[in-house]
Amino acid sequence: MQINRLFEMIYLLLNKESMTAKAFAEHFEVSQRTIYRDVELLSSAGIPIYMTKGKGGGIALLPDFVLNKTVLTDREKTDILSALHAVDAVSLEQTNTAIDKLSSMFGNGSDWLEVDFSGWTSAREEAAVFDALKGAILRKKKAVFLYHSGKSSIKRTVEPLKLCFKGQGWYLYAYCTVRCDYRFFKLRRIQELTVLEEAFQRTAPARLLGDSQILQDNLVTITLKLSKEMAYRVYDEFSEYEHQLDGSFIAQLTMPKGNWVYHYLASFGEHCEILAPEDVRIQIKEKLQRTLELYL
Repeated sequence: MQINRLFEMIYLLLNKESMTAKAFAEHFEVSQRTIYRDVELLSSAGIPIYMTKGKGGGIALLPDFVLNKTVLTDREKTDILSALHAVDAVSLEQTNTAIDKLSSMFGNGSDWLEVDFSGWTSAREEAAVFDALKGAILRKKKAVFLYHSGKSSIKRTVEPLKLCFKGQGWYLYAYCTVRCDYRFFKLRRIQELTVLEEAFQRTAPARLLGDSQILQDNLVTITLKLSKEMAYRVYDEFSEYEHQLDGSFIAQLTMPKGNWVYHYLASFGEHCEILAPEDVRIQIKEKLQRTLELYL
């Protein structure tokens, strides 16, 4: 790709005083005319690159142009590479071009981190949705899709603002034109996605996951009593819990609001009692009673 070639041209010139168009052409296996066009493109983008003719001439950067490889600390370099590994983990096309180049540029050849956000089952469809929404967010284009909630399936037209990973799943944070409000949409529930040509101007908050009021308004904190048989799940899934004398646990869990919360709580079966809030306790009791009626 041209963008990769342009990036590497700058990288090569940072490590050499100059290179001839012929040397560049042979390196990239393109024509010299292509190299000349690349130089013009870099120059128009504000990169101080120039060409000189004659013996000893070639393509070079102005001496005062500095992209100092030591500007970043070792910790910062590692953080950048870790972030790239994480983003690459959800891409359909596993290409490490940027990672390889930055690793070389930073002098960091260690491969200590491997990240895969996909589930054990095939996540190809989710990755395709992720890539399409990423493009829509960057281009500020609206999107329309069929979304399956706990109660119904409905077409949603949204202004996609940010992709978030939380609680073992990917979510889209968007402004929903159907509800006229901001919403989180779980990627695995999105189908028939189409990115529209219609643009929007709305921007995403700098931070969503944390203490942001935007996120807090969409959460519910539930207090549970879990039997000792669920100890392995308490250790895996809860960060706030207290051991009881009988071996059980009192635990708290904060989750996004939605019907799927009840499906999750039901997965504990008879080993879980909801202590608070009262409305969640009542609703799951009603759902369990309706389920019981299926077997009468």
